[in-house]
Amino acid sequence: MVVSIKDGFRLIGVAIVTFCAVFVCTFFLNFYLDAVKIKTINDPDVMVLYNAQITTAKFTCAISGVFLALIAIVMLIFYIKLYIDGNAKQLGVFKALGYSDVKMALRFAAFGLSVFTGTAIGFGSGYAIMPVIYKNMTIEGLPEIAISFHAELLFALVIAPTVIFSALACLYAYCALRKPVCDMLRGKTEIKIKKFKEKVEKERSFLKEMCFKTLGARKSLAFFVAFACFCFSAMVQMSVSMLDLSSATMGGIILAIGAVLAATTLFMAITSLVNGNVKNIAVMKAFGYSLKECSLTVLGGYRVFALIGFALGTVYQFVLLKIMVGIVYKNINSVPDYNFEVSVFFITLAIFIVFYEAVMLLYTYKISKVSVKEVMMEN
Repeated sequence: MVVSIKDGFRLIGVAIVTFCAVFVCTFFLNFYLDAVKIKTINDPDVMVLYNAQITTAKFTCAISGVFLALIAIVMLIFYIKLYIDGNAKQLGVFKALGYSDVKMALRFAAFGLSVFTGTAIGFGSGYAIMPVIYKNMTIEGLPEIAISFHAELLFALVIAPTVIFSALACLYAYCALRKPVCDMLRGKTEIKIKKFKEKVEKERSFLKEMCFKTLGARKSLAFFVAFACFCFSAMVQMSVSMLDLSSATMGGIILAIGAVLAATTLFMAITSLVNGNVKNIAVMKAFGYSLKECSLTVLGGYRVFALIGFALGTVYQFVLLKIMVGIVYKNINSVPDYNFEVSVFFITLAIFIVFYEAVMLLYTYKISKVSVKEVMMEN
């Protein structure tokens, strides 16, 4: 069969997203389950801090866990669609040989292995860092909270997501495979470059048209580019702001998660974009278009979505921290009010521009290595 266990481990993006979600949820939920065992607190001030810690644990898990789970689902569907499009001919052959859609779709459960890998490593890493988290969240005046193992967390954060994502992979694959055999045997349809001979002198108009066609054919990649920049903007600014609201350890964890999510998602999206446009790049090179023109046509249109993602990330982290300070910690005098930090915004923006343009430069180099001869010989 075309889908193998090895294919399931190739969904590194899904594994990393689920790792980040489970990593955060593991130590926060475990802390919550251990902290609620404390029955009586006589000091009112300590009680306020205790309630704030409990609310923070639940709030963080709800926001980060649900949000990253939704992103992982979108990413899983994207990978499956990409896989089916790229292997349409082989899958069509199996259908022609009599394999049913259900039987073929069940093989896509292998993609759940990426979820298991990410959740398992995230769960283990969460437990590994738990002593540091518990130490930072310890409240003076309360008894020391001992770390306990909760089997229900293992089920909820590792086993259940693996089963659910495997079932979703099979269900989506079943829906995607319900196509006529003849259509699948024709393979994936590439973006066609039409009418090269018309209006040759107006190259600028042609390049703009090609840029819009590239965006239109791969709308999902615009979402992933925006999401990567959203993570970078939100997590970097939040990690700096957390220095005044929480510990440096928590700020470092947020920064690391944001950097990993941003880099993974952006590289995944741009790699898929360039690989999906290899034939178009080869044709443009054959017609004499420069490397700069090819790069702008394929990559240039996504800069707008990158800036939108960065702006949304800035708004998200500001609103989230305002809610945390204004609601969760409103009765705690030692927690300062949070205001938008303009200097942090511009520093983050400068770092973001350097990071994003460096990635674009890297993939421009990859575009320069596309061989017209090799692409033409494949056809």
